[in-house]
Amino acid sequence: MHNFGLLGHGNDTAHWIPKKVCGPLEGLHISSVSCGPSHTAVVTSAGQLFTFGDGVFGALGHGDRQSTNVAREVSSLRGLRTVLAACGAWHTVAIVEVVDSLNSATSCKLFTWGDGNKGQLGHADRETRLIPAYVESLRKLSFCQVACGYDFTAALSTSGQVYTMGSNAFGQLGNPTIDGKLPTVVKGSISSSCVEEIACGSHHVALLTSKARVYTWGKGANGRLGHGNNFDRNTPTPVEALKDKQVKSVACGTDFTAVICFHRCTSGLDQSLCSGCRLQFSFIRKRHNCYNCGLVYCKACSMRKSTKASLAPNSNKPYRVCDECCTKLNTAGDAKKLQNSKPLDGNPHPLSSEATDRENTVKSLRVRISRFLTMESFKPEGKHSRNNSRFPLHHSGNLSFGSIGHSKELTSLCIPTSTALPLSCGPISPHPTNRLTTSVLTSPDSACAYPSNKNMTEEVARLQSQQNLTELIIS
Repeated sequence: MHNFGLLGHGNDTAHWIPKKVCGPLEGLHISSVSCGPSHTAVVTSAGQLFTFGDGVFGALGHGDRQSTNVAREVSSLRGLRTVLAACGAWHTVAIVEVVDSLNSATSCKLFTWGDGNKGQLGHADRETRLIPAYVESLRKLSFCQVACGYDFTAALSTSGQVYTMGSNAFGQLGNPTIDGKLPTVVKGSISSSCVEEIACGSHHVALLTSKARVYTWGKGANGRLGHGNNFDRNTPTPVEALKDKQVKSVACGTDFTAVICFHRCTSGLDQSLCSGCRLQFSFIRKRHNCYNCGLVYCKACSMRKSTKASLAPNSNKPYRVCDECCTKLNTAGDAKKLQNSKPLDGNPHPLSSEATDRENTVKSLRVRISRFLTMESFKPEGKHSRNNSRFPLHHSGNLSFGSIGHSKELTSLCIPTSTALPLSCGPISPHPTNRLTTSVLTSPDSACAYPSNKNMTEEVARLQSQQNLTELIIS
């Protein structure tokens, strides 16, 4: 929608991506924005109110019916601090701070303007107002939130009561017996509840109580009330599907309703009391949710923060948790650090480096001996030619214990003095296993000559003696 300058860019051009609104709003800090079908209201942090869009019914509050495609301040409220604003189809409502002349106390009053054909302005008539007008019938009350439907208004007082005015065609005022010309408090099933939040669609209302219960009423087409059918409701009706949900916020679109819930259910819990000190919540004593267990606490019982909360939307930031959860999270963190500091595989006494070297030495010796034992025969050329029979293995004497000291010396003794040569240097055994074993027996002094069977027998015997001696030392 871009007719009548709804976007505030100084023209009627549509924009399919966000574009910054400049002009009079340039450099101002915005606290809230409200959009209606035909106009927009912007509230700054300094309490200024700007409107733009279609002004044919006086919804812009500039004292005329002129439309504007750039933001324009509502001059009649200049000097007063606007807290919040809401836009209906052709009317606007604002909560403005007013100072009482008798006791100099500040309270938030309701101002309305625009089309009043259905009584949505709350002035006991159906006249149009071109500038903001104070709702006299609500002068004794102070308000904290306001919402507008297509042709009706709902306001929430600081005492937790809801007042409605305007069209009652679908029961959206919450009372089937009123005509909507004057604001009337909504009773019924919420008369004993403290309401914390209200929201309006085109022809329906949704609210959230301090016990995290959601109530809806008004037009039920498209299932917007959440009761499992399309029936209209003219009194507040609890949404049973959300009974065990911990609802945090509620919002309405034109013909639908949405709520934000915490992940966990809190069946049967009374959320009007702090889960820690068990004191009653009020307008001053606010509710705060623990981001770990999801329960509600007052500020004093949930002042601590943690980055390990299970319900935290961002694990890199600390979030509010109750004292009990904070203690549990810290304890779990300390236990994890202690567990990580223990030796791997749960072995409290790992092998020393010396014992490890010894075992590696024995393994190396066994591998080398097994390689020699798998050799079938050798076919060297010239004077070293022998019969292709298996060579006998003989022990060539015992090594003295004094010749072997530390396990590192054992390792050095296991390294053969021969080096590998290419297999093409001489004929080899036709057996496949010999291709991997014969090359390690070549003498460095003779590149293409193979050792005799006698030298081979001595080499095997020496390795076996080293293995037996190493096993004896380890045992």
